[in-house]
Amino acid sequence: MKLYDTVRLLIDLPAEGLAAGATGAVVHVFERPNLAYEVEFTDEEGRTVAQVPLTPDQLELIP
Repeated sequence: MKLYDTVRLLIDLPAEGLAAGATGAVVHVFERPNLAYEVEFTDEEGRTVAQVPLTPDQLELIP
């Protein structure tokens, strides 16, 4: 995955108000200390509802 890719959440994140299946965009890629992605999730109007760091196994790329 790379910057600005669209991804799907594979797990529930109740503290963030996100359920598995939510879609978001990669806004930052962390390479150290471990590979991770900062993903922004928005509502239908484009307002940010959550921005969270996630590991590769918590996401899938939407082609």
